[in-house]
Amino acid sequence: MPKTRHLPALTATLTALAALSLAATAPAAPIGPVAHSASACHIKGKEQSLGPTYVTYVGVSGGASCGFALHLVKAYDQCRLKHGGVKGTCSGVDGFRCKEHRYAKITVQYDASVTCTRGHEVVFHKYTQFT
Repeated sequence: MPKTRHLPALTATLTALAALSLAATAPAAPIGPVAHSASACHIKGKEQSLGPTYVTYVGVSGGASCGFALHLVKAYDQCRLKHGGVKGTCSGVDGFRCKEHRYAKITVQYDASVTCTRGHEVVFHKYTQFT
């Protein structure tokens, strides 16, 4: 039967090496200001009352509030409708610049994601629009 008296020393050595390799690969502390973390807004029960046919997601970061984000989603939709109806576009509202990406387009509907920014504030939402 093999001798195992060196096993504790080997285990300790391997543990120390693993700890050193993790420390060597740990990211450095960020330099400069740290961005506010993003958070999803609660929209359950409001999906069909925010403007488009269905709003499927609303999120904020950079200090924007969810209450304001819901207002912005409605204002964005009104702007879009004013500039071309359900297929219209809007470049910005309430001091925010907005960019929209439409995907999953079929003749009767499309899905879109919208990112609106003002300084560090970001409001992001996704919607489905029946045409």
